[in-house]
Amino acid sequence: MSRKSPRSVLIIESRFYEDIADELARGAVDELEGRRIEYERIAVPGSLEIPLALSLALSTGFVGRAGRHRGCIALGCVIRGETTHYDHICAETARSLQDLAVRDGLAIGYGILTVENEAQALVRAAPDGRDKGGEATRACLALVELKRRFQGNQG
Repeated sequence: MSRKSPRSVLIIESRFYEDIADELARGAVDELEGRRIEYERIAVPGSLEIPLALSLALSTGFVGRAGRHRGCIALGCVIRGETTHYDHICAETARSLQDLAVRDGLAIGYGILTVENEAQALVRAAPDGRDKGGEATRACLALVELKRRFQGNQG
C-alpha cells in the first residue's frame, strides 16, 4: 500500500477468550507489520464492549479522519452457549459497529467470530488457518483506501 497507507489503525480486541484473541491479534498484527502500518492495541473484556470503546475513541478524536488512527479492527469471539445470550451479543455487537461505520464513515474491519464451539473458533482465528484477524485487517485497510479515494485525499 506504500505511500497511500493509513499512518495508523486501532485494534480493539475482546479478551474474553484469551487464546482465541491472541490468534486473531497475531493475524492482524502480521498483516499490519507486513505492510509497515503502525497500530495500537486496546483490550476490552468482551465483544459487547468493543462498540462502546470505539465510540469513545471517535468522540475524543482518537480515531477518524483527523485522529491518530484512520480505521479500526474489531477482534473478538462469541461462542454459542445454552441460552439466547449468544444471539443478543452477536446481533448487538454487529449492529452497533455497523451503525458507527455508516454514521461516521469509519473504516472498520469486523473480526468478531460467531461460532458454535472453541474448535471452530481456533481454526478461524489461526493465521495458518482461516486467518480472520488478517482478513479483518485487509477489509479495514481496503475501506480506508476507498474513503481516501472518494475524498480525493492523496496524502
